[in-house]
Amino acid sequence: MRDSTIARNYAEALLALAAKAGATDAWGALIGGLSDAVNSDARLQNFLAAPQVAAADKKRVITQAFSGKLPVGMLRFVGKLIDNRRQMLLAEIATEYASLVDAQTGRVHANVTLAREVSDAERSEIAAKLSAKLGKTVVPHVSVNPAILGGLVVKVGDTVMDGSVRKKLSLLRGHLVAGR
Repeated sequence: MRDSTIARNYAEALLALAAKAGATDAWGALIGGLSDAVNSDARLQNFLAAPQVAAADKKRVITQAFSGKLPVGMLRFVGKLIDNRRQMLLAEIATEYASLVDAQTGRVHANVTLAREVSDAERSEIAAKLSAKLGKTVVPHVSVNPAILGGLVVKVGDTVMDGSVRKKLSLLRGHLVAGR
């Protein structure tokens, strides 16, 4: 089985546990934080990846480190990952978990490119208009690229909506050249 499929299966199990606890968003933040902690600490990463360290020792260290910071159900989940030698899939599981929660709540992420920085009110307005257009809650990830001259470029999944001034000028140029 591919790692992405395995990670998705574990993410589905974690989502079921989180739903049972009534805290899907909170558990998403926690699994993401745990993944970040493992990825940012080379010693912890090497410790978890080391095949010569027994699973019981890994579970003991993780339990001591995160006891009181993670719910008991999540600690058991991480322990099961260690037992099954899947602890290095934490980042992929966190990503899959976030995707599952987004799909469940009807939320999509959009990369929005603008020619200039915008205020928080303008970001909210962009999110509201995109949400109305797409029929889902849109979480905009805004970046600035002065090369588009004005307007905006929105990418949601594989769909690109280019409303930039640069694109409009390019289309106008094409029409003028074709008309000669």
